[in-house]
Amino acid sequence: MSDRNLRSRKRQFAIPVLGLLLALVGAACSGAGGGGGGGGTTTITLGSVDNPSMTDLKKLVPDFESAHSGIKVNIVTLPEDQIRQQVTQDVATQSGKFDLFTIGTYEVPLWAKLSWLQDLAPYIAKDSSYAPDDLIPGIKTALTYQNDLYAVPFYGESSMLMYRKDLLAAKGITMPDHPTWAQVAAAAQAVNNPGSGLNGICLRGLPGWGEQLAPLDTVVNTYGGRWFDQSWNAQLNSPQWHDALTFYVNLLKSAGEPGAGSAGFTECLNAYNNGKVAMWYDATVAASFFTGDAAKNSGYAYAPTKVKDWSGWLWAWTLAMGSASKKKDAAWTFMDWATSKNYAKLVGSKLGWARVAPGTRQSTYSIPEYQAASQGFAQVTLESIAHADVAHPTVDPVPYVGIQYVDITEFQQLGDQVSQEFAKVIAGNETVDAALQKAQALAQTAGKNYQH
Repeated sequence: MSDRNLRSRKRQFAIPVLGLLLALVGAACSGAGGGGGGGGTTTITLGSVDNPSMTDLKKLVPDFESAHSGIKVNIVTLPEDQIRQQVTQDVATQSGKFDLFTIGTYEVPLWAKLSWLQDLAPYIAKDSSYAPDDLIPGIKTALTYQNDLYAVPFYGESSMLMYRKDLLAAKGITMPDHPTWAQVAAAAQAVNNPGSGLNGICLRGLPGWGEQLAPLDTVVNTYGGRWFDQSWNAQLNSPQWHDALTFYVNLLKSAGEPGAGSAGFTECLNAYNNGKVAMWYDATVAASFFTGDAAKNSGYAYAPTKVKDWSGWLWAWTLAMGSASKKKDAAWTFMDWATSKNYAKLVGSKLGWARVAPGTRQSTYSIPEYQAASQGFAQVTLESIAHADVAHPTVDPVPYVGIQYVDITEFQQLGDQVSQEFAKVIAGNETVDAALQKAQALAQTAGKNYQH
């Protein structure tokens, strides 16, 4: 990203934020007040994405509160798209309703530049035990702005293919460590048997730039597609985009889960755990939540490819605090605890070692109990994170940073709108050509903001 484009971000952010705020007029941040309690107790409110790792955090909050009697923690969890809207509204208006919140690698550098986030360097400097150098390098870099951390990782991830070894073996299929998408599609179609309640693969179809577009973007990248060329001309009408989207939709139709248009991370996780799908391409963190036969019989392969190698994404759900928070010391105390070396040990000892948040600290991978619990997926996770090249996400050069997103403020709205068009294709209500024509026009409008 050039300095010129970075300088333009603050000005350009007014457009999508204004639209978002207008759409959210009257929306309530239910339970997000978080005032101070009685007896000198400070109550902090965390606005959090609703996923299994955060459910585990909720279970362990009493451990934090028993060790920090002056702090109470109120966690408000919502689905990804909803919490993203509410947190964006909160920080954009500097209302401080959330004292801290979960955001991703997409938001951190953009919001840090806008002075919406608190620089954490002064807090980390006062805590000799925090060990920021222990954070996994690729994740730490993604959360850094002007050499300072503006968020700390709760878990980090890339993407990988997860598959039931027993179900594939029954069809004589052996999955290579580095499969192509053609191999994955052939395996999915071979094991697909809807009559017996088994589908070949689960892929996200739920609209949203953080849902459907996350895996789809990696397919586009490895097919050689890109959102913009180096002059910020939209490229969604390219043959590569057409081929990638056609492949994705056809795979869902021929071997995907039923109701794919409503399936996000949680739905695919449930389907995989319940033995309803034989394969699943998604976040590496998913392996931490497998149960039953899925935990016993899963194999793990690197993100499938076509033209470009190492197509896995890079992401972290992080804890950050808004610059408008009035309870920063208490918020940092909780952030420190929830992302510390000792938190990993607490999760392991109380909830199970496989559930320890992955992709954050190097020291976690030296814990013998975690090594045993994660031996099937730890190497794939770490190598995929290490090879995720956010500055060179596709075959041809691009002016942006990001693998499963474009690091411009307009992308939050652009990605959601484009994914809505692709959802129509998945549902059979629109052709690939028509969807890409509309997506091209949307992207071209966003790209013009950077054509100076």
